Formats: sequence, structure tokens, C-alpha cells
Amino acid sequence: MITLLLWKFKIITQPHFYVSGYLEENRDEYIGRMRAVSEKGDWTSWIVFFLETLAEQALRNINTANKISALYEEMKPKFRKLLNSQWAVHAQDFMFENPKFRNNRFTGKSGIPKPTATRISRVLSENGILKQVIPAAGRSPAMYSFEPLLEIVRNAK
Repeated sequence: MITLLLWKFKIITQPHFYVSGYLEENRDEYIGRMRAVSEKGDWTSWIVFFLETLAEQALRNINTANKISALYEEMKPKFRKLLNSQWAVHAQDFMFENPKFRNNRFTGKSGIPKPTATRISRVLSENGILKQVIPAAGRSPAMYSFEPLLEIVRNAK
């Protein structure tokens, strides 16, 4: 709710600033501050706590964004070398935008010719860049995950 209110009042430009993780980590203090508002009208302590929450989450978001940016730069030469294709950057961009995808989506939405996209999935999977989460079965295409990026997101606090 808080994120949506911040977005509604144009304090943030997109509703992608989540403080739930931080509040859950500091649950006892969060509940205590809320009780103090209800029982004593102590808005000042609540506001200070909430502003500290926003500041801490902003630092965490910046740290995560920096890690993602560093990963992108680290992957550029790997994609170029492994794929040896004019489509290497397109493939990399697609996977950073879609870290979990079905192969038919990659071959259909990446702008890369289907045979080339299929080869790219195979090569990246064989080299450990992509992990096959669900193998292809009948008419169902394989699902892949771009684990280096997902690992950063999973470990983000």
C-alpha cells in the first residue's frame, strides 16, 4: 500500500520500490512503532523509522542495480565469444529483461531468427549460462532460467 501511495503522489516514478522485506526483517520494531502511534500518538518515532526504512531500502536497491549492471558488463564478452553471432547483444538483452522464459517466447519475441535463437538457447545452456528448468515435452517448449541474474535478485535484501 505504501509503495502505491508513493507512486500515486508521484514521489516515485514507478511502483517498484518495495519495503516489505525490510519491514519483515524489522517486524518487532515495525509493530512496536505502529502500536506507539495507536496508543500514544507517537507519530514522530513512526515517521523516523519509516524514513530510515526508505533510506535503507534505497541503498539496497542501488546495490542490487549495481550488481546487475556489473553482471551485464561481465556477460558481454561471454555472450560474444560463446555465440559468435551478430545476435549476441540481442540475446543478452532479452535474457536480462526475461530471466525466466519458454524457448518459444525467446524464438518468437527476441527478434532473432528462429533457428539462430534455438541454437543460442542450446549453446548457452550447454555452457551453464542458462539452466533448463523444464525440458521440452511434446508441444510444450523448454523453459530456461538465466541463473546469474536470478541469483542476484534472490539474494537482494
